[in-house]
Order: sequence, then structure tokens, then C-alpha cells
Amino acid sequence: MIPPIASNFVAGDDAATALAHVETLNDDGVGAILNLLGEHYDERAAADADADAYVDLVERLADRGRDACVSVKPSQIGLGVSESAFEENLARIVAAADGDCFVWIDMEDHGTTDVTLDAFERHARETDGAVGVCVQANLKRTRRDLERLADLPGKVRLVKGAYDEPSDIAYRQKSRVNDAYRECLEYAFREFDGGVAVGSHDPAMTGYALDLHDEYGTEFEIQMLMGVRERAQVELAAAGYDVYQYVPYGDRWFQYFYRRARERKENALFALRAVLT
Repeated sequence: MIPPIASNFVAGDDAATALAHVETLNDDGVGAILNLLGEHYDERAAADADADAYVDLVERLADRGRDACVSVKPSQIGLGVSESAFEENLARIVAAADGDCFVWIDMEDHGTTDVTLDAFERHARETDGAVGVCVQANLKRTRRDLERLADLPGKVRLVKGAYDEPSDIAYRQKSRVNDAYRECLEYAFREFDGGVAVGSHDPAMTGYALDLHDEYGTEFEIQMLMGVRERAQVELAAAGYDVYQYVPYGDRWFQYFYRRARERKENALFALRAVLT
């Protein structure tokens, strides 16, 4: 049983409750990105089991015809075991989705960046854009990575980044991360043909994205977490923008909830506001 404070941020402990949440979101005009909680497996059996769950989930989503997709973590489906385990399980999930259900590949710490981008590029080309990948503005390499991604099919989600990365490869000051996020957003809206995803709860950043859309006309979507600025999500969707809520579910909810609360002061404040309003 998920306690009430955590149920604001986790859809449930099984796929059925997550799918029920998808229907509620869709009724409000908001799409869903489903994520089965789990990461950093070092045994193949655990990685294969979660990959099996994703295969079943994408098939169920395709059958229901709802506005929903999935997002997987490389370390959840085998990267902690071996690159080949990750690649095999990701290929199974993408094949099961078969273009009927979009598959996002989450980005984890900097040590996984290259293998994650390589996997995205391969599947983006093979599926003609039925996959997406996340990149993190706090990493100093990300602006260059966007140049590589600009001509690929698929979608790219830009987030500020939550991992505690060393200063030689990442910006650590909040103001510098914000500057990098704006720079990356501007590049993506200017150079991408479409498929830009703005992963941010910061009103200044989402507002900047709307201005960039007016300037460049680039196709984009806004992505926010379940339980954070949900009223804004519905309002943006009602205004005609594509909005997706990142919806975690599963029995590993405690680790997720604890990490989100610790990531940044601003996340904790968003969480508090969400509980009190």
C-alpha cells in the first residue's frame, strides 16, 4: 500500500493502477509517460523481468489506443550487467512497441551517456523516429551532443539534470545550469525539425520554450512529473500545447520518492506545494 503523500507522485504499485491514471490524464487532455520503477540492477534475471514487464505494457498501451508511451532506464534493463544485455532488452521493448507505442530512453549518470546515445541513434534510424532520448543541460558535453542529435529522427527531452556530477564535466551552480538549459533550448528550437521535449517544472523555462516556439515554429511538447504543477499541466494542455506527465509506478516507490525529495530544494518545495494545494 502506497501512503497518501507518496501516492501524489506514484500512480500505484502495478500496471493496472497506472493505466487507470492514464485514462484520468487523457480526460484532462494530458498524455502520459509510464515508467516502471527500478534501476541499477546487477543481475540479468532482474533486468530481463522488468524488460518483460515493459514488453507487456507497450502491447497493452497499443491495444487501448490511449495517449501514452513508456520511458525506460538503461540500468534497469541490463546496462549494469553488460552493454549487450541492455541492447538486447531495449531491442525487445522497441520491437514490441512496433511504432504503435513511443519508447523513451532515460539518461542516467555521465558514465552511461555514450552507450545511451548510441542505442538511441540506432533505434531512431531503424524505427524512423519511434524512440526518444533524454539529455541533461548540466553536462558540459550536452550542447555538442545536440549537434549530433539534430538530424536524427525521434525526439529529444532536455532536462536540467539531477545527478551529482563532478565539476570538470558538469556545471554545478544553479545559475550556470539555467544558462546552459536556455542555450540548449534555443539551439534545439532553432536547429531541430521537431521532436523537442521540454522537461522542466520551472515556469521561466517553460515560458521561454513558448517564446521559442512562437519564434521558430518548432514542434515540441512539455513534460512534467506526476504530482508537480499538475494544475499548470492541465492549463497548458487546455491552451493547445502538447503536455505529457511522467508517471512512475511499481513496488519500488519508496526509493523514487526519497530520491525526488532529496534531489533539489526546488523539488522539495514543489512537492510541499503539491501536498498543501
